[in-house]
Amino acid sequence: MKIKWDISIDDIQKAKKVIIENENSFTKKRRERNVLKQNIFIDKNSIIQVMIMCLLTSQQRSGPNSPVGRFLLLQPFPITFENISTTGDIKNFIKGILEENNLKRYINKISKFFTANYDNIEGNNWSIIEKLKVLKSSNSKEEERRIADDINDSFYGFGPKQSRNFLQALGLTKYEIPIDSRITNWLNKFGFPVLLNSSSLGDKSYYHFVLDGIQELCYKAEIYPCMLDAAIFSSYDNGEWTLENTRF
Repeated sequence: MKIKWDISIDDIQKAKKVIIENENSFTKKRRERNVLKQNIFIDKNSIIQVMIMCLLTSQQRSGPNSPVGRFLLLQPFPITFENISTTGDIKNFIKGILEENNLKRYINKISKFFTANYDNIEGNNWSIIEKLKVLKSSNSKEEERRIADDINDSFYGFGPKQSRNFLQALGLTKYEIPIDSRITNWLNKFGFPVLLNSSSLGDKSYYHFVLDGIQELCYKAEIYPCMLDAAIFSSYDNGEWTLENTRF
């Protein structure tokens, strides 16, 4: 059985409208990295920072002026490969950094998941770097989904949404996007054919179904899903995004 998505002219106009109305530093950065593939760096430190970002933003606000947002802009960033490789207790090291920056929500889970993921990456001799670099020059929806699903299956504390957030934040994806509450709220108001909620999107097959609909809408509207995501996401932040606070 196959689903046939019926995309109307009105649907296309709504999608284009949110793009036009949300031209800002955040969407400009997204276009530069994810669409034009500029200034993308895949190394141990970028993977570490994006991994902690995904775990921090799973259940808490991550706007430009939120505690999480400010933490992710720290220079130098306090969680690096060098710092981790010289500590004898990664979990407590992560907990200590988060506590110092007043990020205590879900701190035990975040530090536990980060440690498990880091140990897995280290145990595989950082082979993830070469796997991710495949997407740097790829324009394949299928390849993006394959690698997103692989991250979903192998990273603790991620799931379908954060596996795509991970890849998108690294600048590697155009088509596979994280479907968070901002996106579901917009889609429900937009008139998506099924009512969306976060709990259902934890299922990988259901997530694929919803994302297929978003991708079809974007194809008809001649926009990339990553740009629709950026426009919708930034529309909730009341013009707070600037060049200075735009990291991912």
